[in-house]
Amino acid sequence: MTTPAETDQLLHLVIGGELRHLDAPVFRDLSKVEFVGAFPNYEEARKAWKARAQATVDNAHMRFFILHAHRMIDPRGDAHGH
Repeated sequence: MTTPAETDQLLHLVIGGELRHLDAPVFRDLSKVEFVGAFPNYEEARKAWKARAQATVDNAHMRFFILHAHRMIDPRGDAHGH
């Protein structure tokens, strides 16, 4: 039996790394892409994204992204409003 918290989970992943150029999200070296973590909702993912992005602010080519993995797993719809 699932609990409400389990059914409300919307998986988000945070990844990042150095980009080749600032005008396109193409990583310089895919073997160095950093997996920051997996999070149960957008709010938690955003906190991790913000912390990691701020920690690398001195490197202009470093970028971090929030991936809405729940959309890839179940693309039927997006009812959480972002």
